[in-house]
Amino acid sequence: METIRLLLDFGLLILIWMVQLIVYPGFLFYSEEGLISWHKKYTPRISIIVIPLMLGQLMLYGSLLQSEKTIYSIACFVLVLLVWLLTFTIFVPRHKSITAGEFSRNTLVELANLNWLRAILWSAIFIWNYFTFYD
Repeated sequence: METIRLLLDFGLLILIWMVQLIVYPGFLFYSEEGLISWHKKYTPRISIIVIPLMLGQLMLYGSLLQSEKTIYSIACFVLVLLVWLLTFTIFVPRHKSITAGEFSRNTLVELANLNWLRAILWSAIFIWNYFTFYD
């Protein structure tokens, strides 16, 4: 289970840094119509990758928390829940507004700026799990 957890964490780490450094900044280079068109294709495609990784991570850290109540298991589960909270309260609504064509350049800048929170959280989860795994 530790190996699977580490692989899921690593997958999300790579994904979030690609989104942070390439995808979200790239949104600023599209025309409004071009972004709406691309975004309608992008979101279902990225969801095929993101949803299984996030669900798997949530289930594995939930399972870890059920089997052992340690600072590590509690903290990691809370960090995963924070990522979920940010995703569904901040990012999903902004992505819906882009798809609907109800966004501004400021929305796109906010998306990239706020995504640093998820990048930091997923990085922390991976680093902590990595050093726990190889301890």
